[in-house]
Amino acid sequence: MRGGPEETKQLFSYVDIEDGVASDHPLRLVRALVEEVLNGLSREFGKLYSHTGRPSIPPEHLLKASLLQAFFSVRSERQLMEQINYNILFRWFVGLSMDDRVWDASVFSKNRERLMQADVAKSFMNRLLNLPQVKELLSSEHFSVDGTLIDAWASMKSFVPKDGSGEPPTPGRNGERNFRSEKRSNDTHASATDPDAQLFRKGNGQSSRLCFMGHALMENRNGLIVDCELTKASGTAEREAALTMIKRSRKTANRVVRKPRVTLGADKGYDVESFVTALKAKNVTPHIAINGSVSKLGKVRKTAVDGRTTRHKGYAISQRCRKRIEESFGWVKTIGGAAKLKLKGIAKAKGFFTFQMIAYNLIRIPKLLATAA
Repeated sequence: MRGGPEETKQLFSYVDIEDGVASDHPLRLVRALVEEVLNGLSREFGKLYSHTGRPSIPPEHLLKASLLQAFFSVRSERQLMEQINYNILFRWFVGLSMDDRVWDASVFSKNRERLMQADVAKSFMNRLLNLPQVKELLSSEHFSVDGTLIDAWASMKSFVPKDGSGEPPTPGRNGERNFRSEKRSNDTHASATDPDAQLFRKGNGQSSRLCFMGHALMENRNGLIVDCELTKASGTAEREAALTMIKRSRKTANRVVRKPRVTLGADKGYDVESFVTALKAKNVTPHIAINGSVSKLGKVRKTAVDGRTTRHKGYAISQRCRKRIEESFGWVKTIGGAAKLKLKGIAKAKGFFTFQMIAYNLIRIPKLLATAA
């Protein structure tokens, strides 16, 4: 018998939000990991807030909502608040009941900004990777490093001379600006929108753009990101960031420990004598791709990686494994929304990039734990 539409007549409705989420939903495993990490950060959160005044949005809710924004490619905080309001899954993951009011988008953004600037993202990543069940997934001997360009929230029209000269844009909402035949460089020009952004191009034949440079350190066993960094874009930024991340990974309890030798895979952009020498000084074997470029005079560029390294099978294995780091960059840019930043300033951009890398790890860790079980 065909049923007909009926108007809702109940005055009250009692719904258990837990019943609205499937028992085998992938976010259940992710939420368990996140809750374990946040419990360990509770004392650190307490130091960031005053003991008096009006209660703020709980930092746990801020971070879990930010993870949802990365998982589901929500393009703005305003849309995120809208989806949390009507999406039972989002409310359950954040920790809100069906009756709790959702925050205003501007209030949410302002409260989260405090956490990002306090370097909570780094603490979150460290605690996640130090969980006993996660630590077993990580390699302690073999790593890879690479960098990628992250477009800044600034247009080329905003790149103007620092001394105030230059033609102003024509009137209008998106006025034209003619910068043909104008020599522009980071020494003489700066973006009026985001002064931290640098004009940079990745290689010959590619266009220059205002951007930052994101860096990642990956362990080779399962391809998880163990450290990341975001810097101003430059020709030496990748190598400098790699040394910084390696130094951090070799520290324990604020003192440098002489650990067993590890390997570091990288592409040919890292094949520079000073960088290779610095790695060896840190007890790191450089499994770096050889840059065999040929000069205009027909001379092959000398490599800093000698045959004592390349003759071993481990070198070839590192060269295969290092390419997996591109998977993290691809996810962060397409799913996480980091292809073009929506934040200004390197401090905010660094926190955002780190949190997207955390989200990438959280997506993969439950699957790896299930396989290892």
